[in-house]
Amino acid sequence: MPNIDEKTQTELEAAAFRRLLAHLRERTDVQNIDLMNLAGFCRNCLSNWLKDAADERHLGLSKEELRTYVYGMPYDEWRGRFQREANPDQLRQYAEKNKDHKHA
Repeated sequence: MPNIDEKTQTELEAAAFRRLLAHLRERTDVQNIDLMNLAGFCRNCLSNWLKDAADERHLGLSKEELRTYVYGMPYDEWRGRFQREANPDQLRQYAEKNKDHKHA
């Protein structure tokens, strides 16, 4: 970002990230496989990226803690309430687009 100091840039990026999380929490109809097929990342990816950043800083945050943060509730609860079974077309698209993606 031109003419913006690093602290302000970080604050803007953090605000945009918080807004993205709020949006994804509201859009429970959007499945992770839909996100993966369209954008190549999903809610789990976001929590994994947070975990990587936390680990780099030796913060001791768990994968489940960070998934809860991203989902706005425990991951198993979100899955039980909102996750639908992927249809064959979604699975085919995922397999084609994400051959090398390690997603857990």
